[in-house]
Amino acid sequence: MNRKSYRKSKSSKKRTAIKIIVTLALSLLICGSAFGIYLVKKAENAADRAFETAGDREMSDLREEQVEPLHDNISILFIGVDDSEARDQDDHNIRSDALVLATLNNEDKSIKLVSIPRDTYTYIPDAGYKDKITHAYALEGPSSTIESVEELLEVPVDYYVRMDFQAFIEVVDSLGGIEAEVPYDLEEKDENDIHGAIVLKEGLQELNGSEALALARTRHYDNDIERGKRQQMLIESIMDKALSATSITKYGSVIDAIGDNMRTNLTFRDMQSFFEYAKNGKPDIDTLSLKGYDDMSTGIYYWQLDEESLLEVQDILQSHLGLKPDTSSLSDNSDTNLAERTNVEEDY
Repeated sequence: MNRKSYRKSKSSKKRTAIKIIVTLALSLLICGSAFGIYLVKKAENAADRAFETAGDREMSDLREEQVEPLHDNISILFIGVDDSEARDQDDHNIRSDALVLATLNNEDKSIKLVSIPRDTYTYIPDAGYKDKITHAYALEGPSSTIESVEELLEVPVDYYVRMDFQAFIEVVDSLGGIEAEVPYDLEEKDENDIHGAIVLKEGLQELNGSEALALARTRHYDNDIERGKRQQMLIESIMDKALSATSITKYGSVIDAIGDNMRTNLTFRDMQSFFEYAKNGKPDIDTLSLKGYDDMSTGIYYWQLDEESLLEVQDILQSHLGLKPDTSSLSDNSDTNLAERTNVEEDY
């Protein structure tokens, strides 16, 4: 083979290799784009299935005008309820098992989470008297709980997400489990109330949906303040896993779990706005707790809030939402423990 023919052959091989690489790259791009379009459409359909309004509530009475997640500081109330078939409850017996309010600051893309103990003694507007905040849900569903939280924390609740136990389990399982710190050896019932079905050892470990739920719900090993911290920790663990590169192919299953078991007044467009908070990885999250004390003076157990602690939390949330100037450094210390209490069995 002469030199000219050799160069021609070599050049032809290079062009062939380049064509193969370009073809593969285009194929991957097309497949990736198709998968992305598929996920977006799937998410939109799930959001449509999950959408509902809290009664005739269009926006919070504490707002002068409607807010938008992409432009304003907003708040979202996460309501966890137990309406499983095992409990066989009608709508007027369902209670909120977990309440977590998240405030989102649009300027610095930060989030504050405050857990509200289910036995918190507070005014329930739809009832017209004070009671455990967990009982508000049985009146008018999410709207009664939302109004009670607004009354308690003196901040608007713009959006809510209501999830049942099955949604929580399926989301965690769809992600392939989550990594969480189990604070102690634990033996607990599962979502079907089978005692001893969940057994966990102390330490950092992978949890499936049922195990994560048991860790979030248990009330026998510490107290409601620690319970709230565990729920906050699990929310962060879910966020970590959901934002990891390994979870991209699992989004379809996660979307199905959410769409079938969640109800919210967030539209699909609203949900898309929250990608701004996660585009640089997990956003800055501060966790808050409500300080208080056990009260059995009436023969029924209540969690009585410490007034000074409540005012402190109100101030932090109002400042984070831009409803008042941030004139203190309280928000810098918001991850400090605000309360401790002893374990008391619930008296309904």
